[in-house]
Amino acid sequence: MSAKVARVAAQAKLNLGLRILARERGGYHSIETLFARIALADTVTIRPRDEEERAVVVHGIEVGPQEQNLAYRAACAYGDATGWPHGFDIQIEKRIPVGGGLGGGSADAGAVLRGLNALAPRPISEAELLRIAMTIGSDVPYLTSTEPFALAWGRGERLLALPALPERTAVLVLPDFTVATADAYEWIVASRQTDVPSPRLVSVPDLATWDTLKEHVVNDFEGVVADHHPEIPTIIGQLREFGASIAGMSGSGSTLFGILPLFADTAALTSALPGTIVPTRTVTRVAGVELVE
Repeated sequence: MSAKVARVAAQAKLNLGLRILARERGGYHSIETLFARIALADTVTIRPRDEEERAVVVHGIEVGPQEQNLAYRAACAYGDATGWPHGFDIQIEKRIPVGGGLGGGSADAGAVLRGLNALAPRPISEAELLRIAMTIGSDVPYLTSTEPFALAWGRGERLLALPALPERTAVLVLPDFTVATADAYEWIVASRQTDVPSPRLVSVPDLATWDTLKEHVVNDFEGVVADHHPEIPTIIGQLREFGASIAGMSGSGSTLFGILPLFADTAALTSALPGTIVPTRTVTRVAGVELVE
């Protein structure tokens, strides 16, 4: 009996470092970023349909019309590219905060692409899958891949897989505000006298260990977002005081993170820091697709 349903843990990501490079002719900025997968995940369940009925139901948070949902767009894009399936039913149990720089919607889209490909009568190659992912969003190629740790360029679609670093505790601080990515880019442009790109992030050997990495990672968004939300550097400083070897903002924010030793006691952070505190960890492997008969 062939599998009828795929279930995927759609793991969130951190941008351990993010450089904003030159603006392209189309108006988009190239980036260079260091991606790391974390254990915090949505659960995405995909059921293909023979009839042309398409539905995405999200549990746990209101995310707007389904046609704007990246998981819905991913399923449609897969169907358009391969001719299968005609329809689908997708259920998403949300745990990743929306609008926090953790790639929750992109992780759901990547999970849908991987799940459909695992169920497909004629699966496509990973390269073809990533080409579909590129059409959906900048973070989707990485979050479709099975790489826990990667350097990315362009709009995030050019990926260099890196050896996974040992697991560490990751403490997420979710402030009571969100940051729109479009606003963050406007603030970057306004802060620069010319469109001179930032220096490149790091060389690959600098990323071989947590100790070498911490000396090099920088997020260009951090300063301009902090101009509008001055509590950000205070929280980052507190994370370092609690022993975080790396602390910063993920993506364009607003989630802040600290990387601590594995099994570090995070109880004191919950009462000391503002906002919602979510303890999780970095991972050394990406969760596989579970097929259900």
